[in-house]
Amino acid sequence: MKASEGKLGRVFVIRLEDGDKLPYCIEKFAEKKGISVGHVILVGGIGEGQVVVGPRYSDKMPPEPMLLPIDSAHEVAGVGVLAPDENGKPVLHIHAALGRSGQTMTGCLRPGVKTWLVAEAILYEILGARATRVKDNKSGFTLLQPGTGKS
Repeated sequence: MKASEGKLGRVFVIRLEDGDKLPYCIEKFAEKKGISVGHVILVGGIGEGQVVVGPRYSDKMPPEPMLLPIDSAHEVAGVGVLAPDENGKPVLHIHAALGRSGQTMTGCLRPGVKTWLVAEAILYEILGARATRVKDNKSGFTLLQPGTGKS
């Protein structure tokens, strides 16, 4: 395990509007506000896009993602970690449970997922924590590396 300690900074209450794209809009907001590391909680509606629901085969690298479409309005509850990539740009890794008509799918929200009507997010800035998202050659993922980068 690797870790980095920080302190709570600013807290932002954010309303996403119909058609806002995740994780893009949160990443751009963080960039504009100078937030490097943070935590996001999301509730509301999602209307379209794709969710990664796991690797197709657990024993093959790099993993082939299984994608499920979001084909209509779904309720959403999600949590994510914001950390900069190797160029200092904020990147949000967010997982969520989406529900509709008694059915639920859970996974990683792919870039381009769109808000349906409204979603609400709380963004907690974490000050002093050092972390960077670094490309892992084996998995192909950009993995969180606490203790690296600028604080």
